[in-house]
Amino acid sequence: MNPENRNMILAISLSMAVLFGWQMFVVGPELEEEAALQQQIAAQEAAAAAEAAAELNEVPKANLSGSASEATPGVASSAEAPAVSAPRITIDAPLVSGSISLAGLRIDDVMLKAYRETQDDDSDNIQFLLQTDSDRPFFAEFGWASGDADQPMPTADSVWTASSMLLSPTTPVTLSWNNGKGLTFRRQLAINDDYMITVDDSVESSLSTPLTLFPYGLVRRHGTPPTTGIYILHEGALGVFDETLSEIDYDDMRDGDEGIDDIRPESNGGWIGFTDKYWLAALVPDQSKRMNYAFKALSGPGDRYQVDYISSDGMVLAAGGAVTSQTRLFAGAKKVSLLDGYAAELGIKNFDLAIDFGWFYFLTKPFFYAINWLNGLLGNFGLAVLAFTVGVKLVFYPLANKSYRSMGKMRILQPKVQQIRERHADDRMAMNQAMMALYKEEKVNPAAGCLPVLLQIPVFFALYKVLFVTIEMRHAPFFGWITDLSAPDPTSVFNLFGLMPFSVDFLPPFLQLGAWPIMMGVSMFLQMRLNPAPPDPVQARIFQFMPIIFTFLLATFPAGLVIYWTWNNLLSMAQQWYIMKRIERES
Repeated sequence: MNPENRNMILAISLSMAVLFGWQMFVVGPELEEEAALQQQIAAQEAAAAAEAAAELNEVPKANLSGSASEATPGVASSAEAPAVSAPRITIDAPLVSGSISLAGLRIDDVMLKAYRETQDDDSDNIQFLLQTDSDRPFFAEFGWASGDADQPMPTADSVWTASSMLLSPTTPVTLSWNNGKGLTFRRQLAINDDYMITVDDSVESSLSTPLTLFPYGLVRRHGTPPTTGIYILHEGALGVFDETLSEIDYDDMRDGDEGIDDIRPESNGGWIGFTDKYWLAALVPDQSKRMNYAFKALSGPGDRYQVDYISSDGMVLAAGGAVTSQTRLFAGAKKVSLLDGYAAELGIKNFDLAIDFGWFYFLTKPFFYAINWLNGLLGNFGLAVLAFTVGVKLVFYPLANKSYRSMGKMRILQPKVQQIRERHADDRMAMNQAMMALYKEEKVNPAAGCLPVLLQIPVFFALYKVLFVTIEMRHAPFFGWITDLSAPDPTSVFNLFGLMPFSVDFLPPFLQLGAWPIMMGVSMFLQMRLNPAPPDPVQARIFQFMPIIFTFLLATFPAGLVIYWTWNNLLSMAQQWYIMKRIERES
């Protein structure tokens, strides 16, 4: 086998093995497993629906340490949904709408105005946080814990008094509640133009003795939400503690030690929450204070998950004095620039890690910013991907130029290589020595053709992550039939790309074969034609099937990635043809 062909086969085989193996043995089984899990969860929740109203609250606990006491502060239990009916404060912000009940002040109704479930004109907006009386409550709660059982703390049934019934960026709401035993609780809610709600709590005392209070916050989610079920994307609970990201899947939360995973950071700050593919509900306590955090799978009927924090040291409320606490809730879309902005403005460490950029973070995030910048210039993310591909080719040009020149020289040396093969047909060692001597004499590196292909593998996967996980790519159109660069090509050769009046959804995704995957396969076939045909029939047959295999494989990938690969093949062909023609003229 000539070294040029051997290197090419090695590079393509490695790429194909990684992609095909990942799709076959990771993505496929995980999707099937996720579908079965969702069916099981739906059955469990249906059986437990009648008991849901009787579920009890699970509020984080903290230990009083040191000389003060070893008691465990607690709070009174209350029903999951408030037992009393109360008016709701209206939330009206540029990107968010919803409401907050005066009973309990749980933030349990947040709709994202800028995003819809699908691209249909009549599609509903994303309803992110869900009311406590719904089938799948998903809400945030803030409050105080106390070690004094005689001092009632606010619960889900506590009805607060509000200064206004409208919460907007220009009109914060001040609320109050008196426990009837010497404590007055006040809360100010404010929302900005994006997705950040600020909660300022205070407690005023008319007692004659001091009291230790522990501010806490929690986000609770009922039911395991539908997920993509793909290994490379984390959907579940996460947080940053001591500047280190911790992620835990829903099944791991259920299987944990008594359903609780406590975190005791050594440094101040941190954050905790639940992440979906595109959405995030995160608690961001005072970054100058030390908190204890926890991931929890709560007991009871159905699946219930909770993330929470509570002050590790507590706050001493002096007799006749007051204490204050501030925290924030992010509930919205995981826009890269938005999370980076909050990280810088509020000092939230690694807030951008809520977006699962993956192992190639050092490539993926710069790639995103480059593509996003190009989109600002060109007005289309598809064109931005094409322009970005040109930039990648320019970066790799010196290496590719050297590689293609070496391949061109190898092509010119083919007659001499063939003579060596014929001369040493019976002595393989002598043949290899003669060929190495020829390469050394002609200053040709037979492995040069392999390196550019290998270097493109991390670029490919980093770009895949950009297209797959960033909200900016969701429903981003290209031209023609591509209306979502983050989704596979919606057309199929089996219904003549939509010309025939029937659907092919019954076919497995890799068999649906849209127009762009087919164009990618054709471009790959043409690129391989630029190389000399292998003398061995088996090698030649492998080369013939490579474009076909990759066509089926990439049928399930985001359309933006397939467009990138096709365009990259065309640019590579043009570059390779130009360089090889120059070498032939020089020779």
